[in-house]
Amino acid sequence: MTEPLLPGLTPIEEVKRLTGLEFLKGIMGGRLPPPPIAHHLGFTLTEVEEGRALFVGTPDFKVYNPIGSVHGGYIATLLDSAMSCAVQTTIPAGFGYTTVEIKVNFVRAVTDKTGPVRAEGRIISAGKRIGTSEGRLTDAQGRLLAHGTATCLVFPL
Repeated sequence: MTEPLLPGLTPIEEVKRLTGLEFLKGIMGGRLPPPPIAHHLGFTLTEVEEGRALFVGTPDFKVYNPIGSVHGGYIATLLDSAMSCAVQTTIPAGFGYTTVEIKVNFVRAVTDKTGPVRAEGRIISAGKRIGTSEGRLTDAQGRLLAHGTATCLVFPL
């Protein structure tokens, strides 16, 4: 059995030769390293298909804000990851992308007692230069915790 890859960065030449979907499947399948942010914040890409990406994480005390709940930045990071990766699944080899805007609506408080959360991103529009997507963060019972939208710029690498 091979050891899982440590968090890291995939060499740009490897990124250039893969479609966005192939790249994400490589991370999920353990052939490419997971990004450092996922390791640091404790979330994982668990499902990916064209136009959709799902991340799962379990927030704990280390991501609390000073007022006693999970920091909005943790929630926004999960949603940004899911929404932007939904866009990434639609880009061809030789292209990259970056998030240029996200909007997040916080619906329900998240604490270390919330348990596992799911951030699911779905494509709205996959253009040659701009991709838009939407996302939902839910708990294990399917309750909506937050939702949002993202706009990503697609560009040649």
